[in-house]
Amino acid sequence: MQIDVFNGDADGICALIQLRLDKPVKTKLITGVKRDINLLKQVQVQVNDVVTVLDISLQKNRTDLQRILNQGATVFYVDHHLAGEILQHPNLKTLINTSVNTCTSLLIDQYLDGKYRAWAVTAAFGDNLIGSAEKSAQQLSLTVNQLALLRGLGICINYNGCGSTLSDLHFSPDVLYQELLGYSSPFDYIAAYGSSYQQLMAGYVEDIALVQTIKEEYCTPTIAVYRLPDKAWARRIGGVYANELANRMPTRAHAIISYNSQGGYQVSVRAPLVNKKGADELCSLFTTGGGRKSAAGINHLPFDELNLFITEFEKKYH
Repeated sequence: MQIDVFNGDADGICALIQLRLDKPVKTKLITGVKRDINLLKQVQVQVNDVVTVLDISLQKNRTDLQRILNQGATVFYVDHHLAGEILQHPNLKTLINTSVNTCTSLLIDQYLDGKYRAWAVTAAFGDNLIGSAEKSAQQLSLTVNQLALLRGLGICINYNGCGSTLSDLHFSPDVLYQELLGYSSPFDYIAAYGSSYQQLMAGYVEDIALVQTIKEEYCTPTIAVYRLPDKAWARRIGGVYANELANRMPTRAHAIISYNSQGGYQVSVRAPLVNKKGADELCSLFTTGGGRKSAAGINHLPFDELNLFITEFEKKYH
């Protein structure tokens, strides 16, 4: 059996699209909301099963990865998040790069020699890697309008993955992936009559308009904290809005606080674009925190730890 495990955001989805366009095969899909990164817990294997893992931290999944390998499966692991010490095993192949300027889809693009590059560019835009996306797109000779379409699509696919539970999302990530896989080019998906594209765009436009009315709860020259209401739209838009704020004010770090389904807060952190580091270290101070140097988060922050988070946030980016 072949099993594909992937993050439910734009990067995870577009990485798998590239792989399966290149090598079509029927697989079991395991994914979830963007913040559901302990996905290997759901993987049950037998000897000679083949598992592909995309865009989830090896460090966060180390124990289950070791279990899967010990049970006789072969694993191809591609990621750009904090990995820690990479396991050494004859059945494990890794493609891991934690540079702040790459993402899983760009790593797959290199692996496939740019065969489906427009999907990789879409993902890079979704991860707010604007410079990397534009650089990668140069060989595609796109018009300004075409590049803008890929950027908008990347943002919308990423936006769809955000939320505390699947019920917050417009489309379950596995369903959206299966639809997108039917298009060799993202431009074909955008142009297709009756595709989910229009619904995704409409949802994003509506939610981003709502969040623009929220004012900072705490603000200094170097950081800003926004707390969103306990609404599904707020849980969907938090991560994408953090990216927008980072682009708008590149010298400031931002944190978006939203409510989760566990009776606490979910936090999205963006380091200043002029100094893309420290977000992973900050969030890792908290039990359910992790991510990348430039963009990280905390899945569950107890209500009584918010002030502690703000103190540590300000300390990190004073």
